[in-house]
Amino acid sequence: MSVFAGKTLMITGGTGSFGNAVLNRFLMTDIAEIRIFSRDEKKQDDMRHEYQVKYPEYASKIKFFIGDVRNLQSCRNAMPGVDYIFHAAALKQVPSCEFFPMEAVKTNVIGTDNVLTAAIEAKVGAVICLSTDKAAYPINAMGITKAIEEKIAVAKSRYSGETKICCTRYGNVMCSRGSVIPLWIDQIRNGNPITLTEPKMTRFIMSLEEAVDLVLFAFEHGQNGDILVQKAPACTIQTQAEAVKELFKHQFGKTADKKPETAEPEIKVIGIRHGEKMYETLLTNEECAKAEDMGNFYRVPADNRTLNYDKYFKEGEAERNTLTEFNSNNTRILNVQETMDKIGALEYIKKELSGEGNFVQ
Repeated sequence: MSVFAGKTLMITGGTGSFGNAVLNRFLMTDIAEIRIFSRDEKKQDDMRHEYQVKYPEYASKIKFFIGDVRNLQSCRNAMPGVDYIFHAAALKQVPSCEFFPMEAVKTNVIGTDNVLTAAIEAKVGAVICLSTDKAAYPINAMGITKAIEEKIAVAKSRYSGETKICCTRYGNVMCSRGSVIPLWIDQIRNGNPITLTEPKMTRFIMSLEEAVDLVLFAFEHGQNGDILVQKAPACTIQTQAEAVKELFKHQFGKTADKKPETAEPEIKVIGIRHGEKMYETLLTNEECAKAEDMGNFYRVPADNRTLNYDKYFKEGEAERNTLTEFNSNNTRILNVQETMDKIGALEYIKKELSGEGNFVQ
């Protein structure tokens, strides 16, 4: 029997790709109820009908709450009876956040504070906040607001009482909302060039299933105030584009209005977009100094000292962890074949290749 047996899990932003992945992992377990909390009634309705058709015997476990994390009372209304929360509601498109930074603040910063405030008041058992590699050494509005989200989570954990609060930090999740892979597949099928920003740019890559593994690890093994990170591999954007090209080149031009001018897809470089970095960081140098290696994961414990620093004076420097900054340049870099294997194993890609997805052969 799992720690979730007979419990109620709430997923904020539950109609998104992360929310669906977490829902799919939990639905057929001994969990009692899953609450989908989001502000999009159309997506909720689509989701309700989809699960009634696919899993009629389990669909009654799913309860839908229309609400907005930007509104504290809205969060409070959904809390009674909740045991665990996965906080996935976010504005996460980097260019969108660059153009509308205050909207990112309202959702990623104020929204997180509202969810945690309501959770602490309701004595929820644990809250896992979804963060991003862009929160480490942030240069864009999305990363900056996610970095503040982490700071809020750690600060709240100091007086959260019965509520455990952790953050999970991710790299790029393949085929999630905002992933470039579905765009590239459409470009190939339409007979167009594959567009990428900068060939030498590196990104961590992981599947939605691996992302959910980190959530489960955080729920079961995370301590209050922790930031938890998965040891993800990375690849260059050029490598990722070539992998998708190899997987789908047999579908080149299948949905195009006219025959493509080239025999196979070309790769076209369009330049770095607003707010993008050449590589991403999952653990900063400062975090590495105190990070704990937990096998497939790293744990960064909270600094729970108070502002009375004179109480903690010590001579010399504590022994430092030998680990240095963990980023997408110094992790394991995948080649084209390894990237193809990783992308090809995704359920989304299997369906697209077999004709079960959006594309009809």
